[in-house]
Amino acid sequence: MTDWIEAGQEAPDFTLHDDRGTDVTLSSLRGRAVVLYFYPKDDTPGCTKQACAFRDRRQDFDRLDAVVLGVSPDGVDSHGAFRDKYGLNFHLLADADHQVAEAYGAWREKTLYGRKSIGIQRSTFVIDREGVVQKVWKRVRVDGHDAKVVEALEALG
Repeated sequence: MTDWIEAGQEAPDFTLHDDRGTDVTLSSLRGRAVVLYFYPKDDTPGCTKQACAFRDRRQDFDRLDAVVLGVSPDGVDSHGAFRDKYGLNFHLLADADHQVAEAYGAWREKTLYGRKSIGIQRSTFVIDREGVVQKVWKRVRVDGHDAKVVEALEALG
């Protein structure tokens, strides 16, 4: 397991396919703030709630010149169906081999109902316009998380 990327570190660069099959490269977004969030699986209750909360905050993200990127191990087709079903208005990135999740430390051993497994730990990284991580949430609780992310973006100035 890789250690978590922490605030103050440069965000590891990557290129992944989005929900439309287009490549998205993190470093190409320099000059804008980025909300990079890792979630376990498309179209599951917690992940849907989180994605819809970010969808509904689109005006805040636009006002703050921020890009939202959701990352999970699901494929492009799954992401496209998830996007269409809920009208999601941001990129969903396919990290099938979980290399990006590992680079950020979001691929971890988890325990649920006493069973251990390896997978995505729901987590969020706010990256500034220069590509430096400014805020990290390692074990996200979905309720109210979108408001905390907007507050962190506002603090970037």
